[in-house]
Amino acid sequence: MHIQTAPNSSSREAATGPPVPGGSAGYVYLIAAVAALGGLLFGFDTAIINGALVFLKKDFGLTDSQTELAASSILFGAVAGAAIAGWLTDRYGRRRLLFGAAALFTVSALAAAVPRTLTEFVLARLAGGLAIGVASLLVPLYIAEIAPARIRGRLVTLNQLAIVSGILLAYVASYYLADLGLASWRWMFAAAAVPSLLFMVTLLLVPESPRWLLGQGRDAEALGTLTRLNGAAAATTEAEEIQAALAAEQGEEASLSQPRLRKPLRIAVVLAVLQQVTGINTILYYGSIIFTEHSGQSTSSAIGANALIGGINFAGTIVALFIIDRVGRKPLLLFASGGMALALGALVVGLQLHAPATWLLGLIMLYVACFAVGLGPGVWVVITEIFPNAVRGRAASLATVALWAACTLISFTFLSLVKAAGLAGAFGLYAVLSALTFGFVWRVVPETKGRTLEEIERGWQ
Repeated sequence: MHIQTAPNSSSREAATGPPVPGGSAGYVYLIAAVAALGGLLFGFDTAIINGALVFLKKDFGLTDSQTELAASSILFGAVAGAAIAGWLTDRYGRRRLLFGAAALFTVSALAAAVPRTLTEFVLARLAGGLAIGVASLLVPLYIAEIAPARIRGRLVTLNQLAIVSGILLAYVASYYLADLGLASWRWMFAAAAVPSLLFMVTLLLVPESPRWLLGQGRDAEALGTLTRLNGAAAATTEAEEIQAALAAEQGEEASLSQPRLRKPLRIAVVLAVLQQVTGINTILYYGSIIFTEHSGQSTSSAIGANALIGGINFAGTIVALFIIDRVGRKPLLLFASGGMALALGALVVGLQLHAPATWLLGLIMLYVACFAVGLGPGVWVVITEIFPNAVRGRAASLATVALWAACTLISFTFLSLVKAAGLAGAFGLYAVLSALTFGFVWRVVPETKGRTLEEIERGWQ
C-alpha cells in the first residue's frame, strides 16, 4: 500500500546536499545532534545494567526474580514516562519537556550509584525510566518536526545512532570499570551524570519546534526558526502548509478516535510492539549473563563480547543513517526482520548442536546487525512520520507506551523463559516473532520516504 499524496517535486529530490537552498544545513544538524544527546542517555541508561548486573547480583545476593526486577525496573518507569509525555508535550512544547528529562537523567544517575538496598536501587532506576520514556518519544518526534522532508529519515536515524552510541559507551565503560571490584557497578551508573549535564546545557542552544509554535499561535517565532532552517522563501511556503494542515485538524482532528487515524495508529502500535518482542533487549540487558552462564566465559570476557556487539550495533546504524532516505523505510524493515529470523533460527540450531561459543557469538552479532540496519531506526522514523500535527505527540506517545510495555514484558520474563524452555526455546520464539514482523511489514506498512509530514497526513484522508 502506498500513501497517495499531492505532487511535490522538492520532496522527490535525492537525499543529499543542503536541506533547502538558502537554509542552514549546519543549523539543522546542530539541532538534531543536540536533541540526539537524549538518545545517547536513553541508550547508556538502558544498557549499563548489562555489565553492572553481574556485580549487583553478587553484591546484593539477588535471586533470579530479583535480578529480573533490577534489570527491568527502568522499563516500568519508561512506560510511565512515555504515557505522560505525549499529553505534556502537546501542552507545554518539546524543548521544555526535554530539559526536564535531562534533569531527571542527572538525578537518577547519581541516585542509582548510592543505594543501600534493592528497593532504593529500583526507585532510582524508575526515575531514570521516566526520563527515558520522555526522551524516547520526544527526541525523534522533535527531530522529525524540524527536519526537511528529504533528509528526515537520516536525521531521525541520527537519534538511533545516538542510542546505539550510548549502548556502546555503556559497554566500554563497564569493561574498564569492572576492574574496580564488587562495587564497580556504582561507578557504572554514576558515569551517566556527565552526559546528562551536557544535554541540559546544550538544550539551551536549540529552538522550540516550529510546528508546535504554529499550533500555539506563535507565528513569528515559528517563521524565524523555519527561515533559519530552510531559507526565507521556503519558510513562508512551509509555514502556510503547516497552518493549512492545522486549520484542517480543528474539531474532530484533535481526537485520537477519528476513523482516519485507526490505520496509522494500528501500524505504529504493532510495529512498536514487534520491534521489542523480537528479543533484541534480551541481548542488550542480559548479554553478560548469557555469555557467563551459557557459554562458560569469564565475566571480563562476557563484558568484552558485549562491547563487540555494541560495536556491531553502532556500525549497522551508521549504514542505516546513509541509506534510509535512499532505500526507504519499508525495504530496510523487511531486510531487518527477515535477517533476524534467519539468524535466530540458525542460533537455535547451534544451541541444540552445542556449537562453539565463537559461532554462537557470530550469529548473535548477525542478528544485532540486522536489527541495527532496519528495525532499530526504521520503527522510530515511521512512528514520528505518520500522524497529523495536532495529535502527533499523543499518538506517538501511545505507540511508545506500547513499545516500552513490550520491552518490559520481554525483559522481565527472559530469565524465567530460559529456565522453562531453555535458551534455544527462548530464541526460537523470537525467531518466529521476527518472521511475523516480516509478514506485517510486507502487507501493511506504507512507504513514507521523501514526503513532507503534511503530505503523509493528507494521504490518510
